[in-house]
Amino acid sequence: MPLLTATGACLAYGHVPLLDHADFQLDKGERVALIGRNGSGKSSLLKALAGVGHLDDGDIWRQPALKLAYVPQEPPLNPESTVFEAVVDGMGDTSALLAEYHAVSHAMAEADADHEPLLARMQELQSELDARGAWSYASQADRVIERFGLDPDAKVASLSGGQKKRLALAQALAIGPEALLLDEPTNHLDLDAIAWLEEQLVSAGVTLLFITHDRRFLDRLATRIVELDRGKLASYPGSFSAYQERKEQELKDEALANARFDKLLKEEEVWIRKGVEARRTRAVFRVQRLDQLRSERAARREQQGRVDFNLDAGEKSGKVVAELAHVGKAFGDKTVIRDFSCRILRGDKIGLIGPNGAGKTTLLKLILGQLEPDSGTVRLGTKMQVAYFDQFREALDPEAALTDVISPGSDTVEINGEKKHVIGYLGDFLFAPERARSPVKSLSGGERNRLLLARLFARPANVLVLDEPTNDLDIDTLELLENLLQDYPGTVFLVSHDRAFLDNVVTQVIAAEGNGVWREHVGGYDDWARWRVAQGARPSGFADAPAANAAPRKASSDAPVEKAAPSGVSADAPAKAKPVKLSYKEQRELDALPDRIAALESEQAALTQRLEDPNLYANAPQEANAFAARLSAIDDELLELLGRWEELEAKQKGA
Repeated sequence: MPLLTATGACLAYGHVPLLDHADFQLDKGERVALIGRNGSGKSSLLKALAGVGHLDDGDIWRQPALKLAYVPQEPPLNPESTVFEAVVDGMGDTSALLAEYHAVSHAMAEADADHEPLLARMQELQSELDARGAWSYASQADRVIERFGLDPDAKVASLSGGQKKRLALAQALAIGPEALLLDEPTNHLDLDAIAWLEEQLVSAGVTLLFITHDRRFLDRLATRIVELDRGKLASYPGSFSAYQERKEQELKDEALANARFDKLLKEEEVWIRKGVEARRTRAVFRVQRLDQLRSERAARREQQGRVDFNLDAGEKSGKVVAELAHVGKAFGDKTVIRDFSCRILRGDKIGLIGPNGAGKTTLLKLILGQLEPDSGTVRLGTKMQVAYFDQFREALDPEAALTDVISPGSDTVEINGEKKHVIGYLGDFLFAPERARSPVKSLSGGERNRLLLARLFARPANVLVLDEPTNDLDIDTLELLENLLQDYPGTVFLVSHDRAFLDNVVTQVIAAEGNGVWREHVGGYDDWARWRVAQGARPSGFADAPAANAAPRKASSDAPVEKAAPSGVSADAPAKAKPVKLSYKEQRELDALPDRIAALESEQAALTQRLEDPNLYANAPQEANAFAARLSAIDDELLELLGRWEELEAKQKGA
């Protein structure tokens, strides 16, 4: 028997139907992922199923006495409540008694407390809670607060975004729900917290319906994928990877069927324009069929287009973007960066990994010269044009029209030297012309992020700083953004909690290890995670950073890839990693590198000699320009090959 169903669900905003007679069923024990494009109506359907939203038509049925919990993207929490009060708030009319008992017990512990009236009130509360059998609720609330690493006496107003999301999840799980509905549960959570939440949801055995764009989270949790596409719901049993294969084939079949339909309609339109010679039965049938074809074509909802990302990398920056030597930064008694050294080169794609509050934004500002270090030196490169995603998010005016966000005071934008009308440019990011003058506040979370990317890419930049660009973006847009960044010739700094996105984009990571220690690692998230396992590190979950009295590990200033000290070795001693056997492909690559570098150096010397000939510029200026361009390309290739050689040798030696 299902836990809840939707039958003939209809919902529209304006002329666009988000739900068009859609049906849905959630069975006990399932973990169903609801996916679809931004603005397709996923959150609206989830609200309707949870009973906090409404449909235009159709029926929602829930199993009688079903214990259901719903966590929206931005949970409504009372800022004046304590964490304990917020968690028990969902436990019905007993919650007020539990919250008061908690407050009275704390008041009695105060040195100057008036114990007699407090004790009398506590006895009254105990009697009432005994009569209701509510003590199991209190212990359940305590357990879930401890499990989520929260302070029960902290005020909600004092919590960070990640802590508020954990509180909302704790609030939902504290009632022991039979069905749990989650809207983007991984937003505002750091990487360890996301991995921890995955394990909790799997081990809890609760029936789950969730919306997420985190592909790793999808693959780990989902037992069935339900896609909302053009108002209809389609179910795909199995993993997200299996869904992708089946969906790709379905889209090909749909495109083929539509092409055949359009060809038939075109032929019939040509026939009718020639005139019907007689009212024979066959002619009447063809006229009727043409009317039906026209109706079907008018009713067809085309597949939504794909975002057309186009990024102007501008003028090349200098080869060295930034060089940090023994940099330190503290705020009061808290050391955020401790003795950190690194060298960032043009074209590097760097992911910053660390728990919320570790100092990722501070480190970025140090690297970009926006913040002065307390110790050490920062040397910045030349010709840097920096585009910062987060600063646009903060400056976004909710009352501004979309066109004014992209190009204030102008109807055009210039991309790669070509002018384009701002409405056409917004169309590349899937904003219809009729929405171009709409205010920012009318956009969904995903649409707002898409607008921010449109604004970011409307300006030339050779250094991109992307602080959580993936929040609320749909999966198709994420994959297109990945492709763009992979081919982008400039330098990328990426802060993201999307593990798949990090793996597909970055070439190295700078990871926080606690107590202000940061280290560089070659590769993406998975490479760093494997290194942690090899070092005996365990995910920290929601635990705090290492204690302040723990001895910090000293960062190396000359090695581009740093290793943490193994267990049992002094933190101040040099790390001794075991040599790693290269794969067959890597060994072949390493063996070939000296010859490739020698060939490029020989070509470089020959071109330099040709360019020193003064007659070349007079007799063959175009050839001289080509030689100069090739020399510049050789510089880049040599830099890349030398870096790869250093990387492979360091890996082989265990450096």
